Amino acid sequence: MRFSSKFRGGEKEIEDLFTATFTDSEGPEEGALIGNLVRKLLTETAPDDIHVFLASVGEDLVGAAVFTRLTYSRDSRVVFLLSPMAVANQWQGKGVGQRLLKHALDSLCAEGVDVAITYGDPAFYGKVGFETLTESMAKPPLPLSQPEGWIGQSLTEGPLAALEGLSTCVAALNHSSFW
Repeated sequence: MRFSSKFRGGEKEIEDLFTATFTDSEGPEEGALIGNLVRKLLTETAPDDIHVFLASVGEDLVGAAVFTRLTYSRDSRVVFLLSPMAVANQWQGKGVGQRLLKHALDSLCAEGVDVAITYGDPAFYGKVGFETLTESMAKPPLPLSQPEGWIGQSLTEGPLAALEGLSTCVAALNHSSFW
């Protein structure tokens, strides 16, 4: 398996991976919604506000994780939000997602990111160190429909201390349908 963070020129392939994966697991409406989100994230987010991590086997893209900046109004720490992530259906259950996330989190740490947050399945993301967050620890940008899925981790040597202030996500994620 090969990891990369070079996504320019491969936007359509990445969008197609997300559309297919979410269509298969959640239905065509969700597949279209997430595919459109990914297209907007990849094409409309400022370069300093996005990190994309890809997993490939041979010439096939088998996984992708998109991290975008999450800013807290009274906190100087660098925070990135993982949303969304996909592993091609035929590669699920084979450790691709965990290996991709470990690579992504190690890369973000090396680049000086202090905190990673996501909104997803605590059982899956807990395998790579994510822990439940309360809204007093890290205020989400919009109301959460499933607060138990708000999880995060420190990428520094210290424990995760509460993030101060209100949070702001990138424009493409700033819609209630994603929260």
